[in-house]
Formats: sequence, C-alpha cells, structure tokens
Amino acid sequence: MSELVYYDLKRTATMTPSMPVQVARELGRRIVAGTYEPGTLIDEENTLATRYQVSRVVVRDAVKILVGKGLLDVRRGIGTRVRARDQWSMLDDDVLAWHLSAPPNPAFLKQLMEIRLAFEPKASRWAAERATAEDIAEIEAACVAMEQEEGTVENFIIADAEFHRAVLRAAHNEFLKAMEGVIYSALLVSIRLTNKDPRANKTSVPFHREVCNAIANRDADRAEELTTNLLKDADHRLVDKVAKYK
Repeated sequence: MSELVYYDLKRTATMTPSMPVQVARELGRRIVAGTYEPGTLIDEENTLATRYQVSRVVVRDAVKILVGKGLLDVRRGIGTRVRARDQWSMLDDDVLAWHLSAPPNPAFLKQLMEIRLAFEPKASRWAAERATAEDIAEIEAACVAMEQEEGTVENFIIADAEFHRAVLRAAHNEFLKAMEGVIYSALLVSIRLTNKDPRANKTSVPFHREVCNAIANRDADRAEELTTNLLKDADHRLVDKVAKYK
C-alpha cells in the first residue's frame, strides 16, 4: 500500500512539494528503512547534491527538515548523524508515512497497536456520550461504505480509516484528533504484512457495525468494550504474520 494513500487520508497531498521537501522525503525513507542506520553519518553535502541533481542549498534545507523531525543531528566538524529511533518525532505525518516504504517492522506495528488499544476504546466511549447527529451520520456513512465496498482493497482501507477517524472526531477531544495518523499507519502497514484483502475477514465489518450501533444508541460502556474487542481481534490476526518477520 503506497504512502500516497496515507497522505490522501491526511489530505496533505494537495500540491507538488518543493525540492527540499522532495530530497528530505528521499533521505527520510532511507533512514526509516535502515539504509542509514542510527548512529551512522549520512553522505556529505556535495555527494547528496550530485546524487539528487540539486544545489547544496537544497540539500542543506532538506537536512534542516529532517533535523526538525528528530531524524538527524548536525555537528560542525563531524557531519550529519542519524539519531536513535527513540528520538524521532514518531507522530509526524512524514515519519509515519515513510514506514510504508520501509521493510515491515514488527516492533513498530506492535507499538502502533498498543497505542490504538490505549486510546481508541475511550474515544468510542466519549463518542457515545458526546457525538452530534452529524457525527453519528459520518460514522454510519463510513460503516456502510465498508459493508458495501466491492472495488479495490485501497477503497476498503480508506473506508475503514474514515470510520475510525469519524469516531475520533466524534469524541470532541483535540488531542485525539491529532492521533489520526497512528490509525492510518497501522491499517496500511497491517495490509502490507498480511497481503490479503481485508474484506475476506468475516469478523471485521460486523465488529465495526456493532461499534457504530453502540455509539448511535449512546451506550458508552458497550462502545468502549466493542472497540477493545475489535482492536484485539485485529491484533491477534496479525501475530502469526508478524512472527515470520522477526
């Protein structure tokens, strides 16, 4: 699944990126993929300028972008070093998206699922308590889209992501809204690991329907419980697939 789907979901791919952004993305993908390992120096400025056919100023600006995301550290007289993963801005949209171009990382996916389990059940509870009629209509529309989608896998994943996004937004918590990228990354990385059409899983769509109904019925306890079950089901189905990449 292309990282472009992630950007489409975040609605950030509306214009052609500048040259520094393009070079930053190329370097960022390589860092996330492990081509440049944490603690190592990346190629020097002139080499990068020649490789990407850009000026040294463009390379310098690209490096600044990656420094801002926590991926690189520039030291005068030493060079530009890749920082440890625990220093990266992991909620940054680009960092999340670049994992889609990297080899499957079981530890990364496990952590994504842990974060989802930590906050999405509560989001469903709050959605049941706080959702407006418009919020519930958006959740319902996304659920129907999942139930009726017979086209591409990509369209189904987008409908799935829009369902979870609608629930997060219905919770009316600004911090939860900022976590949407975690869901998109988890869904897209999961599909890369399983390499299967998610519509083949007969339990997933009914789980979503049950969550939708619980929120619409203002049953906060059940909405939270069902969301926990939904995510645990997804997590369990990934365990065997993840194991072979360890």
